[in-house]
Amino acid sequence: MREKVTALRLHDFIKALGGAATSPVKVFLVGGATAVLLGWRDSTIDVDLKVVPDSDSILKSLPALKERLEMNIELAAPDDFIPALPGWQERSRFIQQEGKIGFFHYDFYAQALAKIERGHDADMRDVREMIQRRLIEPKRLLELFSRIEDHLYKYPALDGASFRRAVERTVAEVNQRGGTGGGAV
Repeated sequence: MREKVTALRLHDFIKALGGAATSPVKVFLVGGATAVLLGWRDSTIDVDLKVVPDSDSILKSLPALKERLEMNIELAAPDDFIPALPGWQERSRFIQQEGKIGFFHYDFYAQALAKIERGHDADMRDVREMIQRRLIEPKRLLELFSRIEDHLYKYPALDGASFRRAVERTVAEVNQRGGTGGGAV
């Protein structure tokens, strides 16, 4: 069993990975890594990420980094599970530059929608935290879901009607509690 990933360990990973790039790339951190870096979780069990464009030097470095840093590293992003949201890269928040790698938080709206679709308790807590911290706006979340809804057929494991109900329910719960409705990224 590998050690949990804390903010300190995550920064060690970022620094180490930054040394592996031979050309400029972007690395988008997802899920628990976002939650840890932004401070609403103390740790996560793995580091999920997406590399754009694909980089052999980075991908080849991951197994050795995984062993040396004793952490789980996965190539996983929201667009592996739901259609990519239009403009997701532009909405992805910059974290830092390390070597030739620009590190970003993967678009919060895409992360939230993927978490809502999955529906686990921890995922829903993350979505509520994103709303509370004004990283996402509920109304915009529903708008962006509507923009990908016609493409859900490309993901046969998804039930579009159930997914829509889950997004609507999340937005309605925020509105009932008087949650944030504006000022989001």
